[in-house]
Amino acid sequence: MIKIIADSTCDLSNEVLEMHDISLASLTINIEGKVYRDRVDIEPDEYYGMLEALSEHPTTGMPSPTEYLSIIKEAIEAGYREILCICMSSGTSGAYQSGVLAKDYFYEEYPGSSIKIHVVDSKCMSHGSGWLIMKSALMRERGASFGEIVEFIEKYKVNVKHFLSVDDLNHLIKSGRITNATAFLGKILNLKPIMSMKQGKGAIVGKERGQKRVLKHYVQEFVNRYDKDITEFVIIGYTSDISIAEELKVKMEQDTDFSGDIYIMQMGVSVGTHVGLGAISMFFVEKR
Repeated sequence: MIKIIADSTCDLSNEVLEMHDISLASLTINIEGKVYRDRVDIEPDEYYGMLEALSEHPTTGMPSPTEYLSIIKEAIEAGYREILCICMSSGTSGAYQSGVLAKDYFYEEYPGSSIKIHVVDSKCMSHGSGWLIMKSALMRERGASFGEIVEFIEKYKVNVKHFLSVDDLNHLIKSGRITNATAFLGKILNLKPIMSMKQGKGAIVGKERGQKRVLKHYVQEFVNRYDKDITEFVIIGYTSDISIAEELKVKMEQDTDFSGDIYIMQMGVSVGTHVGLGAISMFFVEKR
């Protein structure tokens, strides 16, 4: 039996997590001196409702190795013998290192154990790692072996294409994702930066004037880039405005030949801390 573990930045919906039996290690969010566990003590809509009124910018913390270890032990007690832990990019957080330490702690405590544990540095953020996690679950349910799933994830993780644009640049400034100069120029010209992942870190890969051009950019890039054999589903993410995500889904259905599933899911508290309100994202696998 294969157990899949994620961290809360995967931003998969509760319905998907429950449907595919995926366990979650929560990041923490410090909001004006009070610490919350992502997806446990605070939900996205609650958080986004208070975000603009906060006097201090919230900060996030990674899951601890002991939290991962606890989830691993619970899975083993439930009968699982193969553990796949998929973490957000090591270039943006220490969650991967926590997962590796948990693995090391387990084998120190149980030397010679036959339990297989593989920890993945996804090189992804948000629904990027979520895409890999969903794909792993689908492969497991179709009868793929642990080795086959690990091989697929390690091969294609760098091909998960991220597109992210934000409505308010201030949160990206405060979290160090873009410079003040870039933000100032963007505000003056109404330019919205489009970000992706490069070598496991966020990078600006384009700029568009206005929301409609951003969505057009997403669709055009998808048509040019997507791997038709591997991309069986697309994930569209949003923070506070689902109508933008719905508009993008309609454009995808009308302007592309893609016939797979298109999921709309909300970005969680941890990711939302860095991207703010009005963010819109899209994830698929691009051609190698």
